[in-house]
Amino acid sequence: MSERHRSIVDVHLLLVEDGRILLSRRHNTGYEDGRYHLVSGHLEAGESIVDAVVREAAEEIGIGLDPDELDCVHVMHHRKPGEEARVGFFFRAWTWTGEPVNREPHKCSDLAWFPLDALPRNVIAYPAEALRRVADGVPFSLHGW
Repeated sequence: MSERHRSIVDVHLLLVEDGRILLSRRHNTGYEDGRYHLVSGHLEAGESIVDAVVREAAEEIGIGLDPDELDCVHVMHHRKPGEEARVGFFFRAWTWTGEPVNREPHKCSDLAWFPLDALPRNVIAYPAEALRRVADGVPFSLHGW
C-alpha cells in the first residue's frame, strides 16, 4: 500500500490598490533572493488557510485583514524540479487596516507597488503565472508539471 501524499501549503496575498499590486523583494532567504514575490508564507500546523493569510500580512507588512473581506482568487499546484510540490492559495484583500511597511528587512530588501499591467521582470515564476491566471479569471492551474 502506498503512503498518502502530504503537500506543503502556501498562502499568497494580492493587495491591490488603484490598479497597483504590492510586491516584496526577497533577501537573505536562500530562495529566489533578489526576485519579487507576493506577501506570502506557509500554513502552520493547526491553522486555517485564511488565518495563515491574516497572520502573514501582519508579520510581513504590518496590516490587519478581515477574514470576511478576503476572496480566494486562485489555487495553483506548483512543482519545481528538485523541490517538493506545493499547493498555493492566492487571496485578494478588498480592505485592510494600517499602511504596509517592511516588517522583515532581514528577509525583504524592498516593498513596492507596481502596476498590474507592468510587473517587474524579476517576479518569481509561479506567482507571476498565478497573477496572469487571476487576470484571466482562471480559478485553478498547474505549474511545473
